[in-house]
Amino acid sequence: MTFNQPLGGNDMPRFAGPASMMRLPVQETFEGLDACFVGIPLDIGTSNRSGTRFGPRQIRAESCMLRPYNMGTGAAPFDSIQVADTGDVALNTFDLKDSVRLIEEHYDRILQYDCIPLGLGGDHTLTYPILRAMKKKHGPVALIHIDAHADINDEMFGEKIAHGTPFRRALEDGCLAADKVFQIGLRGTGYSPEDFNWSRRQGFTVIQAEECWHKSMTPVMADIRAKIGDHPVYITYDIDSLDPAFAPGTGTVEIGGLTIWQALEIIRGCRGLNVVGGDLVEVSPPYDTSGNTALIGANLLYEILCILPGVKYEPL
Repeated sequence: MTFNQPLGGNDMPRFAGPASMMRLPVQETFEGLDACFVGIPLDIGTSNRSGTRFGPRQIRAESCMLRPYNMGTGAAPFDSIQVADTGDVALNTFDLKDSVRLIEEHYDRILQYDCIPLGLGGDHTLTYPILRAMKKKHGPVALIHIDAHADINDEMFGEKIAHGTPFRRALEDGCLAADKVFQIGLRGTGYSPEDFNWSRRQGFTVIQAEECWHKSMTPVMADIRAKIGDHPVYITYDIDSLDPAFAPGTGTVEIGGLTIWQALEIIRGCRGLNVVGGDLVEVSPPYDTSGNTALIGANLLYEILCILPGVKYEPL
């Protein structure tokens, strides 16, 4: 079998060629794919700085620097699984609830196949309809949620669906195995202890950013792997989990966040889990003047690809 390959920098300069994720082939259908990148250009669920609608395009643009082999871990995803960029979800830019419906329907189509979707966001509202689709195929999933915010508000400005509510809605809809939900990197100011304690009362494990400072995340991830076991797990990575020194290009920045090294330890620590999907959300290019936030996002999506089931690892 011939696997799709990213277009190499010696075949076409990296500033040219296709504007797809990692300059992979673009495929309109999901048949025959083991994994796919899918853009979700949503920002009408955002409560502060907008701009994440441009996230997928900018992540793809910055991904041109990525090469196929992971020098840190030995992962060779493009030698072992079939991957393509399948374009963007066609959203209703004037109607958030309709966009949520369209995302769920799009993922229903993806999940008709044995294809693991990796979403390019887009604000964090998008994870709610994805989890609804995941439930139909996998039942309630485990969740590894890396974020500055718990996103468990009951409502925002009177609305039940927004980027601060997805995990309360997902739990209410039976999409999550509550005792296998891990929220990592939460921090900042709040309205009351309930901002994080609501999660704890549902059975979620909350690992606040202060617990991560000056520490390796490798032992934490070993514990998480043991608790999840072989249960289907979804990974959702909010770029604002990182300290704004690394990733300023997002809508709701909070100081005191994770480092890039910790982000890599978290994702690489998911290797061996039954990962059924993932997303990288809240990259806002208007606030990302250097492009580095989108570049980090592209790299973290690649790292998630590298830990998917079936990916071959070469000896280092």
